[in-house]
This record gives sequence, structure tokens and C-alpha cells, in this order.
Amino acid sequence: MRPSRIALVLAVAVASVAATGCRKSIDPVAALEPVDVVTGWFDAGIVDGKNKLVPSVSLKLRNKASEPVRSVQINAIFRRVGEVEMWGEHFGWAVQRDELAPGEATGELVLQSALGYTGDQPRLQMLQNTQFVDAKVELFLKQGSQVWAKLAEYPIQRQLLTR
Repeated sequence: MRPSRIALVLAVAVASVAATGCRKSIDPVAALEPVDVVTGWFDAGIVDGKNKLVPSVSLKLRNKASEPVRSVQINAIFRRVGEVEMWGEHFGWAVQRDELAPGEATGELVLQSALGYTGDQPRLQMLQNTQFVDAKVELFLKQGSQVWAKLAEYPIQRQLLTR
């Protein structure tokens, strides 16, 4: 074989390996949509003799893209209404290494803040207290080294959740 032919064969082989081994990154916010979203206050049990409620959101993410999606992280930022400071967060995987096929949805994702309210009253009365400040959750996604991008924002409903 001539040297130029060998170089051509090697170039084609390298390009083939690179094309099959590399996946282009996707915009997870464009590819994934939240479905079955439920927000509320999770009964976190008794802490120091008081009832504790923490803001919570549960949802699934559906792949609305034409390509499979994988390795997407999610971050839920909880804030009290009217405040700029973060009150709590929950970081995790929205889609792990296994691909999420087009049209498919993730299993249920439950994201809760570690911070919340504690009180002596029964939990339902805590939600009705005049001092109670409502909260909201902002959901962010990223894949790989991309920058976090905002997916959605939801108010935390004044309802008691047990899971």
C-alpha cells in the first residue's frame, strides 16, 4: 500500500472511532419537560420535640427531544416568597448514565429542602399560622460542564405531603 493510501485509511478509521465514541451534548432545558408536578410541605417528623415541615417538589421529566438524553443533573433552589436568599436546595441526578429515550419519562424525582419550619402546633395548623411565609422552588438542569439553566419555577402549595 502506498503511504498516501495508508494515511487516508488511518484518517477514516480515526474519524469513525471519534464519531461513534463522542456524543454531542444537548440542551437539557430544551429536551426535558416537567410532568406530574406536585408541590407541598413534607412532614419531616419531630425535631427537638417539635413538628418539622420542609418544602418539597415531586415531578417526572419527559424527553420531548428526538434524541436520547443522559447524564443530566438537577438542582432545586428553595426560597421564601419575597426573599432573595436561598433557603435550601436539593441537588441530584435527573437522568443518570442510562439513556432516556425520546417520549419517555424519568421515574418520580422527589426534591426537598433540609430547612423548613418547626412548631408545637399540629402540622396542618402550622400551614394555617399567620406567621407562615410561603415558599417557591426553582429547578435548574445541566449536562456535563454546561452552565446551570433554569427549567421552571413553582410555588410551594400549602398542602401536607407524607412522601
